[in-house]
Amino acid sequence: MNDCLFFGRNQFPILLKNEPYKIAKPIQFKFENENENENENENENENEKQIKQISSGNYSTIFLFKNGKAIEYLGENDSKQNPEKIQIEENIQKVTVGSQNEAILTIEGNVFAKGKNINSNNPKEFINISSLIEDKNDRIIKDIVSGSGSIYLLTSNQNVYGIGLNKYGQLGFDSETLNKTKKPILMMKNVSKIFSGISSFHVFLLNSNQELFGCGYNKYGQVGLVYTTEEEKIPKLTQIQNIPKGKIIDIQCGNAYSIMLIENKNENENPKRKLYSCGYSKYNGLGKNENTYEFTEIKSYLFENDNIIDFSVGSNHTLILTSNSKMIGFGHNYWGQLGTGNTNNQSIPIQIEFPKLRFNEDISNYHISCGFSRSFIYYSPLSFSNLEEDLIKLFRRKEFCNISFKTENGEIIEAHKLILKYRLNQNQNQNQNEKLQEIISKKSTKESNQIFEMIYSNRIINPKLYSEIKEIINLNEKIEEIMKRIYLNENGNENEKDFIIERKEKQYKFPKLILIMRSELYRGMFLSVTEDTSNKVTDYSELSNKSFQIFEYWIYSNQIKDEIQITQEIIQELEIGIDYFQLNQTNPNLFDLLINKFNNQNYN
Repeated sequence: MNDCLFFGRNQFPILLKNEPYKIAKPIQFKFENENENENENENENENEKQIKQISSGNYSTIFLFKNGKAIEYLGENDSKQNPEKIQIEENIQKVTVGSQNEAILTIEGNVFAKGKNINSNNPKEFINISSLIEDKNDRIIKDIVSGSGSIYLLTSNQNVYGIGLNKYGQLGFDSETLNKTKKPILMMKNVSKIFSGISSFHVFLLNSNQELFGCGYNKYGQVGLVYTTEEEKIPKLTQIQNIPKGKIIDIQCGNAYSIMLIENKNENENPKRKLYSCGYSKYNGLGKNENTYEFTEIKSYLFENDNIIDFSVGSNHTLILTSNSKMIGFGHNYWGQLGTGNTNNQSIPIQIEFPKLRFNEDISNYHISCGFSRSFIYYSPLSFSNLEEDLIKLFRRKEFCNISFKTENGEIIEAHKLILKYRLNQNQNQNQNEKLQEIISKKSTKESNQIFEMIYSNRIINPKLYSEIKEIINLNEKIEEIMKRIYLNENGNENEKDFIIERKEKQYKFPKLILIMRSELYRGMFLSVTEDTSNKVTDYSELSNKSFQIFEYWIYSNQIKDEIQITQEIIQELEIGIDYFQLNQTNPNLFDLLINKFNNQNYN
């Protein structure tokens, strides 16, 4: 189906035929033909066949594909038993698997989870846990993370809820009063990111000011706090002090340790990423030989001159992918999960040889996923900030829609005129709307919704329906190209703009749609159900005219104008705005574009 390497405990004997129970060297992972309808398979986009994410626990592994569907394999601790295969047909944007639970996050912002700590009556049945949040205005979820026996939910309002096991205080409450909960409980507000791990009993929460808090099991210092007898369990979220300087990019938690990725932006240099670890070194998961109770740097000649592209932490092993296409690992290796060709543990980083897949392409298109006792490397080009998924969310929010269509049963479906204007073929656009109405008038509400989801998402959801609309829509043009065209063609058209940005007593109008695509801040604001944001303004007075021109063009195009000269002052000025408005969720991001252009100007 696409490029994927596997090594470690073989849970997939039906797929990895004639392979041993312990696979100590990376091999090609081959999927079965997941689509039994050959005609339908021919109509699928190649993009839809690609893996988006892999999450693997002890006996469960979920493969999420870019078409929003997933396959789950349930295997027992028996080398001769083939895994049970389960198709999950939801429109999924993320999956997460712990050693005792698992959850899926849908594009609509709902979370379905299963596990004995979630649904003791039927641990194998998915239930909607986001609908159990007491505050009905806080049920749109934007991120999920699993710990060993608990699940954490980050809402669009930047609140974090926990559900499941609290034996070690990993939900931020004393276990004597709350041993576990089957309903999500509010842990903390104003949170930007959650970090935990498949077999960890601790969690970290990062707020919008880059302040880090942690709670849970800390017997070995894995929460980043100096351990004392009284601090074996941390039942209350506590701020972690002495964090290494720089921006926290990611934290991943093992069973008794944690690894943090920090990015430093030095003047006149490209950003440099370093790894830091804390906790217990018994299984060598720290990348060093001694225990450490505070985050200290993992040093190795193997990656001191490289930048870290991706890393993943399993239960007790860690793998790193560098900018020079090197894979480096350390930790527990009993099952061959380091891919070294043997089953010897590695206390310090070691380079791992593996077959080249498609490394003529950008190395950042490869990702690592470490499970409980297995590892995957897979090819998955980054989507453009999940723009199509955002468009689907907007389609379901009536306040963003301004054109109506009537189905065969007379039901009204509302859509976004701006999207139709640029997604439908450009010739005689008004006639295309009329043709679309003619098609919708003969379809059920369900089929009509599928048609609009294909138009919004650029995905062939229903090949039969697609064959009826393919003459009037353009599925070849990327959404970023459409957004740039909106800027170039509609920059003076105030009718398409519904949000005001204010700077120095002057007002600028932008489509909310465009701001949602670029800024996590605006995304949370506009997709929130707690308040009306229709008349809000944002003050950008700190930006100079040139910086604002860069910001405006980038918001639409994800590019910097060729004629713009970048200076250190502009970089420093925009860096503040980038962090505050959370603009760096695209690839490439604005800061990288600024640095690259600045370097090119100086070198040329």
